[in-house]
Amino acid sequence: MASLCTSTTISAFLLILVIHSRHSPVAAFYLPGSYPQRYRPGDTLAAKVNSLTSPSSKLPYPYYSLPFCAPQDGVRHAAESLGELLLGDRIQTSPYRFSMLNNTTPLFLCRTDPVTPDTAELIKSRIDDAYQVNLLLDTLPVMRYLKDPIAPGVVLRSTGFPVGVRADDGEYYVYNHLKLTVLVNKLNATTRVETLMATGDGAELISFNGGKEGGGYTVVGFEVVPCSVDHDAVSFKDKNIYDEIASKAAAGCDPSVVGMRVQDNRSLVFSYEVTFVESSIEWPSRWDAYLEMGGAKVHWFSILNSIVVVAFLAAIVLVILLRTVRRDLAQYEELGSEAGAHTDDLAGWKLVAGDVFREPSHPVLLCVLVGDGVRILGMGVVTIVFAALGFMSPACRGALVTGMFCFYLVLGVAAGYTAVSMWKTVRQGDTAGWKSVAWRASFAFPGVGFAVFTVLNCVLWYNGSTGAVPFLLFLVILFLWFFVSVPLTLAGGLLASRVHHIEFPVKTNKIVRQVPAAQCSPWVFVAVAGTLPFGTLFIELFFIMSSLWLGRVYYVFGFLLVVLALLVTVCAEVSVVLTYMGLCVEDWRWWWRAFFASGSVALYILGYAIYYLVFDLHSLAGPVSAALYVGYSLLMALAVMLATGAVGLGASFCFVHYLFSTVKLD
Repeated sequence: MASLCTSTTISAFLLILVIHSRHSPVAAFYLPGSYPQRYRPGDTLAAKVNSLTSPSSKLPYPYYSLPFCAPQDGVRHAAESLGELLLGDRIQTSPYRFSMLNNTTPLFLCRTDPVTPDTAELIKSRIDDAYQVNLLLDTLPVMRYLKDPIAPGVVLRSTGFPVGVRADDGEYYVYNHLKLTVLVNKLNATTRVETLMATGDGAELISFNGGKEGGGYTVVGFEVVPCSVDHDAVSFKDKNIYDEIASKAAAGCDPSVVGMRVQDNRSLVFSYEVTFVESSIEWPSRWDAYLEMGGAKVHWFSILNSIVVVAFLAAIVLVILLRTVRRDLAQYEELGSEAGAHTDDLAGWKLVAGDVFREPSHPVLLCVLVGDGVRILGMGVVTIVFAALGFMSPACRGALVTGMFCFYLVLGVAAGYTAVSMWKTVRQGDTAGWKSVAWRASFAFPGVGFAVFTVLNCVLWYNGSTGAVPFLLFLVILFLWFFVSVPLTLAGGLLASRVHHIEFPVKTNKIVRQVPAAQCSPWVFVAVAGTLPFGTLFIELFFIMSSLWLGRVYYVFGFLLVVLALLVTVCAEVSVVLTYMGLCVEDWRWWWRAFFASGSVALYILGYAIYYLVFDLHSLAGPVSAALYVGYSLLMALAVMLATGAVGLGASFCFVHYLFSTVKLD
């Protein structure tokens, strides 16, 4: 079993490396942006293009699905990582080329064939859905700066630029002229710069004139001002690519002025110009403009709010443990020492000592859910820790998703071990059926997640979106599931089956104790309990949702790590309090309630997702985008329920075990 797991794991990671670099095996070990690429004056740089994306439509499309200019030597695909493919990135070469430190006048790019009616409607549809063009230079996305029309003096920034604009007269215009600005930082002659042997997405440096000595320039910024210029297509009929054009409109283009109208049977003319500006921004700080997020005070407010909730619940738990429980123990010991004391004088949680560790209903399902919850929680913690320490640079596109995927595969060991350990504890050492538990842990949440992923991927395939995972990668994911995740989960279960189980401090009676009728259903308290964990994360949840669905960069993983620690603490405290309340009314059925007491936070997250869809994503275009949003939101809520439920049940089990191990029973 161990040799099988080792061989399959090695083969799986080799497959990931092959996917990471379809062109060169060396590129699989290169993290874009890890080292500064040095350029000399006159070196030729080439920009690349990514998929067209839209904040109102969750369907990315290939850049060349619209009639844009293609390179003379043909379109080539860049090597992409596993995370990039899962996120829908499709990076390709473009005809935009620059000569280092050589500013240009407007240059002719291409003249398209006459636009057909279908193509014209497609362009108009992309403009209506606010699709953005995403250029990349030296792994930096192009940045656009705008003046806020509501708040004078405030400058808004966003990555990419719109395909075009719809004017007040109802006509559609394409942004066909780009005023590009490349910010460069001059290296000192004594600066030691390492030269890369290969790159994952093809060579950014087309020609290199310098040696290995220090100096040179690094790219630290990439900005654009898109314009719509009314070029006369007839006058450009004999122009060649990169020819200078004497266009007054292009030379002094104004983003607020529109010119190149989209209409049937009219050719589109594209042009661009570039300006190099020497900047004081150093290479390690070039991502600051992209990662700088507003609302730092809001993050601190969220953390302080969570700390108050944690302190409040911690005080309640301390009161329960130090005062209430000690008082109860003293009373029970006093009654037990009195001659002629009757059990009728006893009340509260001690009366359910013979039933408190009775096997819960559907024990296999509970063990499987807890095992999957531990796996998801472990994946989240490890990923956030690595991201907070800076190991997942934004320059390495898709690194976060790739890391999460790999951690989830490896933590199959934790899922199998936890599920089988809990099964042995519930059955008090009986190992019969542990294989069934381990197998179900291998297919429970992964099966649900893969089913949702497959349905949504088919929808993306049908719509021709780059968000659809390629069929080959789809098969690779299946391979990793069956030949890496499943064996590791079974190995964890095998290890747990050979470890001694946790023994209960009291024996379980053969006759089931009747639970007294309650005035109010305990599940009402379980549902309400989810508000406290939700209160610790709802502010941070807004930033996470904005990052996922509005294309905003989220990189404050330090805040997220603190919020996650507070969330785990609150979930544990809530479950302990509700478990103790149930035992005090002689209700020994605490297993499932402890799981859902903290897991019910998923209901509030799902409710917030619906609220976010209605009030913040009101511009979401089409039922396909809505279906994607709902599908992934349900999957996210399920994952949160499993992770928080595992925390709550684990904390409650430790509390109950400690509570009854302190009682002397006859």
